[in-house]
Amino acid sequence: MILEPIPPKILAVRRIHAAHASVLASYGADPERHTALGLVTCDQDDPTYVALDEATKHAPVDVVFARSFYAGAAHASGRLSGEILGVLAGAGPDEVEEGLRALIRCLEHDARFYRADERGEIAVFPHVISSLGTYLSREAGLPQGSSMAYLVAPPIEATIGMDAALKAAAVTAARVFPPPTETNFAAAWLAGELDACKAAATAFAEAVVEVGRRPRER
Repeated sequence: MILEPIPPKILAVRRIHAAHASVLASYGADPERHTALGLVTCDQDDPTYVALDEATKHAPVDVVFARSFYAGAAHASGRLSGEILGVLAGAGPDEVEEGLRALIRCLEHDARFYRADERGEIAVFPHVISSLGTYLSREAGLPQGSSMAYLVAPPIEATIGMDAALKAAAVTAARVFPPPTETNFAAAWLAGELDACKAAATAFAEAVVEVGRRPRER
């Protein structure tokens, strides 16, 4: 099985070095601890969630806001909206800048969707995080530093893939996001040892590809 990568496109990166207290509070930051914000939009939401988590492993920053936009990047509200807005908060501009560098590096070299069919009409995200940062560990209810398979695909492909992944390895479902998500996909976060997460992600991707090849069983 060979999956063709779909590199995410970072659409905008901006900094607010001394954000107003009302802006900080509105986006979930703590004005007592945070002064600076880093804002990112991207055309792929799930890789951006992974990249935001990666930022927390390389800089003293918090992910204070991260939300997917309805119907996905193809129906974005503007040229720079994409599929998600993510916001990092830190005690100062240097901390936020360090976090943004890690986030951008992750999107450019690591986290991405893949084409799961020859026509490029089915996308799959069979991503394995070897060590969770503060953001996704909190969201998943898992210990910081643990491994997790982050699995996303369209609704029926994801459902078949989730079942295959859970049966293929010693993993448990930390969270399941049944369809429709904001982008009309479905997802699962599976927890286990690193090798088990890798096996689960492989089984998930293989199942998604197989559904694309044979959408109607006979």
